[in-house]
Amino acid sequence: MKYYIGIDLGGTNIKAGVVNENYEIIAKATTKTLLPRPAEEICADMAKVSLEAVEQAGLTLDDIESVGIGTPGTANSETGIIEYSNNLGFLNLPVVEIMQKHINKPFYVENDANAAAYGEFLAGAAKGANDAVCITLGTGVGGGIIINGKIYSGSNFAGAEIGHTVVDPNGPECTCGRKGCFEVFSSATGLVRMTKEAMYEDKGSVMWQMNEEDGKVSARTAFNAMRAGDRAGKAVVDKYIKYLALGITNTINIFQPDILCIGGGVCNEGDPLLLPLKEIVAKEVYTKNSAKNTEIVIAKLGNDAGIIGAAFLGQDHNGGK
Repeated sequence: MKYYIGIDLGGTNIKAGVVNENYEIIAKATTKTLLPRPAEEICADMAKVSLEAVEQAGLTLDDIESVGIGTPGTANSETGIIEYSNNLGFLNLPVVEIMQKHINKPFYVENDANAAAYGEFLAGAAKGANDAVCITLGTGVGGGIIINGKIYSGSNFAGAEIGHTVVDPNGPECTCGRKGCFEVFSSATGLVRMTKEAMYEDKGSVMWQMNEEDGKVSARTAFNAMRAGDRAGKAVVDKYIKYLALGITNTINIFQPDILCIGGGVCNEGDPLLLPLKEIVAKEVYTKNSAKNTEIVIAKLGNDAGIIGAAFLGQDHNGGK
């Protein structure tokens, strides 16, 4: 049995897992990222949680084939350098070189959304596809594209930024500086913003009561209000799904993947999200009269996708070997 380490480097947590050749995580360890702080300290903690996971798995480093890192930002998979990550404060960080001083193994690095998409392709909702797109609806909208079984990252390793395609040029300003990005409307952050806007327009909405009970407005608030028969809640959900369908239709029209999977906490809503979404996309997609159309599915691996995908970055880098 072969074993690999996958590291999911996030703005809040650093997670590492030992993954076997059957794409099963057999041990995990985690620590807080504790931003802002020096990159060398973050790298030391990535090594620490990796070694903890190996120990918990009852293995030694001799049993590990390679280590992969999924990171926010632009990661050059050829040079092993994180060229830019605004979330982490990295600029041209030679992460592979630094990590190999801690752990003498082959290291690979990739954007975190790409790594998560690769995990879903290998062992999750996109398993069996040749071409797949994975969209994560979180704080932002992350994208990962698999073409002919390999991660597509573009000529400059910044590809698959699906969240920064514009769906409404008159929309709110995005963190990237453009107006009306897909991310502005379809992220969990965007859903919360639209929910708050609707609440202030309708002071009689049940969402005010839910806000008091929960102590905050969340991505669940509008969906819960809709289920309670609240008109304002339903309007927010309808608006959210409309923009989500718009962005997904655009993505399908460009890539025509076998499978498009969506992940993130909002996907826990299940059919109330997925069924109307599929209905709109089926009407709007360019290939609606085609014998074969993209299948839209919910991601299966959750937070494990990034670890599994990162663990097998060496396989992607070396042409699937």
